[in-house]
Amino acid sequence: MEVTKDITIEELVDMVPGAVRYLSVKGIKCIACGEPIWGTLEEAAKEKGFSDQEIAMFVEELNDLKDNPDNDKNTPHVNVKKL
Repeated sequence: MEVTKDITIEELVDMVPGAVRYLSVKGIKCIACGEPIWGTLEEAAKEKGFSDQEIAMFVEELNDLKDNPDNDKNTPHVNVKKL
């Protein structure tokens, strides 16, 4: 299964454990603090003001993280949107 913008946060975290850290770096921190996020990756990102282009980049990077879990320690820190 591939990561898409329509994946639920719950499915994403189950499929890509490194997604918690990745999304936290991007400013989507609620999944790390224990408050559940309902909805999709796209919905969570849109709530934080990310563009469609940025969301597409998240999808690409999360698929890379899924396929290469050792990259978790090298979670991309570039293009982090300041909130």
